[in-house]
Amino acid sequence: MAYHILVVDDEKLIVKGIKFSLEQDGMKVTPAYDGEEALRYIKEEKFDLIVLDVMLPKMDGLEVCQQTREFSQIPIIMVTAKGEDMDKIMGLEYGADDYITKPFNILELKARIKAILRRSNSHKGVYKDSQNTLQIRNLELEFESRRVFIDGKETNLTAKEFDLLELFMENPGKVYSREKLLDTVWGYDYPGDVRTVDVHVRRLREKIEENPSDPKYIFTKWGVGYYFN
Repeated sequence: MAYHILVVDDEKLIVKGIKFSLEQDGMKVTPAYDGEEALRYIKEEKFDLIVLDVMLPKMDGLEVCQQTREFSQIPIIMVTAKGEDMDKIMGLEYGADDYITKPFNILELKARIKAILRRSNSHKGVYKDSQNTLQIRNLELEFESRRVFIDGKETNLTAKEFDLLELFMENPGKVYSREKLLDTVWGYDYPGDVRTVDVHVRRLREKIEENPSDPKYIFTKWGVGYYFN
């Protein structure tokens, strides 16, 4: 079955170009041209990934991302203007999985889309014949349903936050550099930078740690990377 991608941008020529390119790779593309239309589609249809511009009429992309995260963990790639570093950081803070800067090369966008889809798809059915849950102290992770519980209460993680936590919990005590986490969780051909890792680790700590500034699960090895204990 073809992947279904929602492309949201008020510049119709950009949407047309992305749509044409992705359809050449066998994907189904639904276009949306403002934030309200995008959010309506997200609630009514099933998508495998969203390409979401920050600057949109009626409702900006950050608001769309934030509202989407209230009910869905679908992967989101934010599109930001050149030099707008705050938009990149805010997009990741609001739950986006990745960002790309305008003007972008369509081949780079396709590489990022495929890396995220490949990573998301690789989890389906992997643990079918093995133990379905992993518990460390009061933190429990369910592989097949991709759900996380703290003291029996579910906490909502994005796709990449879950992937990070899964890797950490399966390898307690192992120190991962930011570059290694980028390669392992986002993929070797992922063209992003290590700031993406830092933001996701911080967001993950905020969700699973009682006191993120004094973590009990995910620790920083200064000058090296992160590890789970």
